[in-house]
Amino acid sequence: MTSATQRSEANAALGKEQLLRMYRRMFSIRQFEEHANDLYLRALMPGLTHLYEGEEAVAVGICEALRPDDYITSTHRGHGHCLAKGAAPNRMFAELLGKEAGYCRGKGGSMHIADPATGNLGANAIVGGSAGIATGAAFSAKKLGNGRVCICFFGEGALGQGVLYEVMNMAQLWKLPVIYVCENNMYNEYTRAWTGRTSAQCMRRPLGLSNAREQGQARHFCSAILTDIAGTTWVTSIANTIAPSKKSSDGLPSAIPSTFWEIGSSNKSSPIRRSWNGFKPRSRRRSMPRWNSPLPRLIRLSSRWSRTSMPETATQTTVRELTFGEAIREALAEEMRRDPRVCIIGEDVAEAGTPFKVLSGLVEEFGKERVIDTPISESGFTGIGVGAAMTGLRPVVDIMFGDFLTLVMDQIVNQAAKIHYMSGGTWKVPMVLRTTMGATRRSAAQHSQSLHAWPSHIPGLKVVLPSTPYDAKGLLKTAIRDDNPVIFFEDKMMYRLKGPVPSEEYTIPFGVADIKRAGTDITLVATSSMVQVALGAAKLLEDIGINAEVIDPRTTWPLDEKTLIESAKKTSRAVVIDEGYHRYGVTAEIASVIAEGAFYNLDGPVKRIGAMHVPIPFSPPLEDATVPSEQQVFEAARQLCGKS
Repeated sequence: MTSATQRSEANAALGKEQLLRMYRRMFSIRQFEEHANDLYLRALMPGLTHLYEGEEAVAVGICEALRPDDYITSTHRGHGHCLAKGAAPNRMFAELLGKEAGYCRGKGGSMHIADPATGNLGANAIVGGSAGIATGAAFSAKKLGNGRVCICFFGEGALGQGVLYEVMNMAQLWKLPVIYVCENNMYNEYTRAWTGRTSAQCMRRPLGLSNAREQGQARHFCSAILTDIAGTTWVTSIANTIAPSKKSSDGLPSAIPSTFWEIGSSNKSSPIRRSWNGFKPRSRRRSMPRWNSPLPRLIRLSSRWSRTSMPETATQTTVRELTFGEAIREALAEEMRRDPRVCIIGEDVAEAGTPFKVLSGLVEEFGKERVIDTPISESGFTGIGVGAAMTGLRPVVDIMFGDFLTLVMDQIVNQAAKIHYMSGGTWKVPMVLRTTMGATRRSAAQHSQSLHAWPSHIPGLKVVLPSTPYDAKGLLKTAIRDDNPVIFFEDKMMYRLKGPVPSEEYTIPFGVADIKRAGTDITLVATSSMVQVALGAAKLLEDIGINAEVIDPRTTWPLDEKTLIESAKKTSRAVVIDEGYHRYGVTAEIASVIAEGAFYNLDGPVKRIGAMHVPIPFSPPLEDATVPSEQQVFEAARQLCGKS
């Protein structure tokens, strides 16, 4: 591992060649942005342009102090960061133009450029959206002991985002090698920054972060980073932005005060000129040189995507009976023994073992370095999980209650789910987010919801709902080994449910439904705890001569449409049962799949049974009335089969 002292000794003396290299890179960034602006004004570039003109010294000076394998995260105004870290201009332009030759194969565009080869974890169009990813990269660097650091670039607009403070608190608490660089150009979009909050310095002080405050010259930023590169640090740059945050179709800023153009528009305040003047004694200064090398021509590449799926591996010889909770714990323990990159992060996951005691004993075996308690900062530690997954770990993020998904939606929906696609497949997020669902625990409206339909709606996420101890263990092992973000829902009322579980190694592939009970007269499709409800209803139906088939999809995405349709074709009738809300939920999607795929074989409409469209009440009789029951399923199936 390279220490801060070693880095500093190797780079402390900024010689002539290094200073000239920084100047050339600053000039190249300015030239790149001028070309980008020209393409945009000629309507040759789709989307918006967010130019880095006027801030070149920040990115160049900071990236000059980094190793090639160090990480950065960027912002929507990120062209300069990417180029300063070593990105090739031709591939940058290809991405800006939506071409397959671009860094992200044209799928990310200007605001989402990423490059693993240079340690660029990606630019981010969400203000403050990279804070968790950067902190997660530093988290994994410390855990893996690879000596890397991460630079988190963000604008002063991110100072209004709570997730920034959540992750900075954890970075300081765990002494992570991350440097937060606030590029303060004094405007949030078109509004003066000081009209919306106090100063950036006041905001970092309560966290105890060391601070460097620089303005103008690249060498100053380089020296500041070399000084503090070993610990959690805050760097504030007063950047003189020449270009507005974004331009309209005519190239002019929309509703920008005239003072915006006065900031940084004068020749004297140009960071390129200031850096050049700072490289030589005043008596020897001369005119700035220019490099007019043309940017390389864009090339077109052809490639094809390939998809792989997890093969089913199950060798069953010895079967024991475990509870649902024990099966979850066993799956985690086995995967942590198998792969040292697997770790658990969340609230009360260590000594407490979560409120449901599912993780009890894991911290004793694996230690606090791999079973990590966090502050109550769901968005922050989920973002850290995303960044850690991108940079070498395989974190299992524990969200205590599924209701708290509302607190982490940006990290799941806009970050984890989209990074692989936006980066053109160059970055992966092998992360599992475990959480709970289910009512009837008498926990009232904010701790009882079943919100699995939400992530099922998002491309890029896989969603798992086990219904038995056997499924819970096999599916969780598959989830941990998957290279995609997986949302794993566990019904909190099922942790004591017992069932057979093989002692031998096995996994269960995603997208393969399980026929829990074979039948010929009607198909009951049920998820999670509703599988037990459907099996109970099937027994009641058997008493009146109806032979029901019960199918558990096990994953809402990927969804095994073939098994559902084939069963409905065979029985000619179907009922879909789910504990999520009836309106716009899982029942609607599955019913639609069956109705479309088995339309000519159905003898009646596909019926749906879901949770009542009300907040979950606390009163036990009222709460029980909101959740589908065996009797409800029995009545719906009986009517469909025409039995009186």
